[in-house]
Amino acid sequence: MNFYRVPFFLPWLYPSLIWRIPTSEKEIFLTFDDGPIEGPTDFVLEQLKSFNAQATFFCIGDNVRKHAQVFRRVVQAGHATGNHTFNHLKGWNTWRDDYLSNIRLCDEQMASEGATPSRIFRPPYGRIKRSQIGLLKDYRIVMWDVLTHDYAQALSPDKCLRGSIAATRPGSIVVFHDSFKAERNMNFVLPRYLEYFSEKGYKFRTLPL
Repeated sequence: MNFYRVPFFLPWLYPSLIWRIPTSEKEIFLTFDDGPIEGPTDFVLEQLKSFNAQATFFCIGDNVRKHAQVFRRVVQAGHATGNHTFNHLKGWNTWRDDYLSNIRLCDEQMASEGATPSRIFRPPYGRIKRSQIGLLKDYRIVMWDVLTHDYAQALSPDKCLRGSIAATRPGSIVVFHDSFKAERNMNFVLPRYLEYFSEKGYKFRTLPL
């Protein structure tokens, strides 16, 4: 089993969640979790602009509050934004009403900074209960096809790059993190990843949801 690709059985167990985008085109759907944060998110925006790439940012509401100017730059650059809860809550450890309230609080924070109301949601850590899925019928819940593991401190930047490239295929939803924890690997991997697939004729799109 590929360390960087989602286990094959998870999309089968949770078919209502979005794991990959069906396409016959050379398209990749980059996503960035846990921002916006001054520094890492700015770097991501610069790299995306350099390659004429679009992406989807799954934002933590409290980070939107603390780094509103950075969030507005994401929106102004034409990228899509999604909900990642207000406090990065792990669904498995959270009562469903508290979870839903935290998601709504994130929506309100993003809307207060000029974002179009988001109807896409990614559960932090990928941890969500079936009962919580049932409450979120107004959202498309987006998981991933490729996890770069850029946040893993024991993983070398070069290995992170090679594994992420090898796991990617047309329609892949790919997770990077615009966070301080991931900054070392992400700063190395992202520009090289963008360059590699751009040279192969791929386009980087926002999620069509």
